[in-house]
Amino acid sequence: MKIKFPRIVKKFGRLYVGCTREYNGKRAFLKGTQVESFEYLAHQYAPMITSIIRSLQIYKNKDEFYQTGLIALWEATKGFNPEKGSFEGYAYSFIRGRIMSELTKASAFAERTVFPSEEFWEMAGDSAEDETLSEMLLLSYCKGLTENQKKWVLYTCLECLSIKEIAEKEDVSASAVKSWRKGAKEKLKREIVISY
Repeated sequence: MKIKFPRIVKKFGRLYVGCTREYNGKRAFLKGTQVESFEYLAHQYAPMITSIIRSLQIYKNKDEFYQTGLIALWEATKGFNPEKGSFEGYAYSFIRGRIMSELTKASAFAERTVFPSEEFWEMAGDSAEDETLSEMLLLSYCKGLTENQKKWVLYTCLECLSIKEIAEKEDVSASAVKSWRKGAKEKLKREIVISY
């Protein structure tokens, strides 16, 4: 027995289907009843959804995009206006548009998100050693500096703290930290010019 496409009519803000064929041994719709058996529509439009997925060349996460297509089909039944055309064309464009939107979101997420490789995690364990090496390298340039000037260099270069943050951390005024900075910069400039 051939299954006819249902004729959908909108009355009083609700969708009604006018098809009297049987589906899976049960009467899916009776003439004039409200759209209650979404399983029937899902089964009927499953080839359309898979065709859209194939045409968009989606090969990853097919199940997720199929689910998106089913949700779009449900929303298409809710927003369909029979005065503007056939349901099949409306459903096709609605489902395709929703799947394309999800595909765009998924590709944007994949571009923004980087999943580090195993090598990264092996190297990340050595970060404590890198910090001590960086600190030792900075301190080798700070031989002629006072303790406060060394603090400014280390806080600024290693921890990227601002003058205000350094002042709060050391419990001194911001002008004191600025004077540390001024003295450190002058001494470091002289040290670098002499060494070259």
